[in-house]
Amino acid sequence: MKLLDVTIVCFTLLILGVLLLTWFERKYPYRKGISFFREGFWTDLLAYAIVQSFLLKILIFDFIIAPIHHSIPEKFFFSVSNWPIGWQLAFFIFSHDLYIYWFHRWQHASKVLWRTHEVHHSNQQIDWIAGARSHSIEIIINQTIEFLPIIILGADPMVIPIKGLIDGLWGMFIHANIRVSLGKLKYIINGPEFHLWHHANHREVFHANFSTKFSFWDVIFGTLYESPTQPSSWGLYYKFPKNYFAQHWYAFYRWTFEPWEKKQEDS
Repeated sequence: MKLLDVTIVCFTLLILGVLLLTWFERKYPYRKGISFFREGFWTDLLAYAIVQSFLLKILIFDFIIAPIHHSIPEKFFFSVSNWPIGWQLAFFIFSHDLYIYWFHRWQHASKVLWRTHEVHHSNQQIDWIAGARSHSIEIIINQTIEFLPIIILGADPMVIPIKGLIDGLWGMFIHANIRVSLGKLKYIINGPEFHLWHHANHREVFHANFSTKFSFWDVIFGTLYESPTQPSSWGLYYKFPKNYFAQHWYAFYRWTFEPWEKKQEDS
């Protein structure tokens, strides 16, 4: 298949995945009473999932990855070009998921990095599209580190749309408002039962359940939290802006003006 054909197939599967997830949310809700067009739905769908994703794709691939790629001599490359595409895909999914676990964990431990991650936790009603709400700085960091190795290591171009599809579907799945149990597999493959707890406004999970695709990272590194009950609330314990631009500015506000204001108050 040609790259364009693969991209079209992946996009079609993504849309079908959205329809399936939204149907399961209506049929088997984890948390009842959440409207399909809940508060912040259009911000998450239009501003984050569509407009921001499109613009950042251009920025990341054309203005960050491409110049880096062209500046690195090929003789220093460790190439995966001779690997079967299935092995290439597995390698990048596995290695990137390990990176995401540690970066995500660092974001919750660092006051500076938390400023670019808190918007992701600001939704009080978590559903399939809630995971799209991520600060652009966080996306730039993560997707550059995700896709740059794929390109500079000579992977098949088809790896990018296929991995993008898997990332998109998995991200929507773990945030979906679906009551589902994976049984013992939940300790290997991550799903809503662990990740919905991660988004809860509960102190005990602020430093737990960091995994994205493979929950065994939390098992191995001792950060898994599970409970037979549901969280009582989701989101942040403090007020957060609801407008897309205000949500982005808030991170910089807290980096710059908030420390200055606190210093003035202390003096």
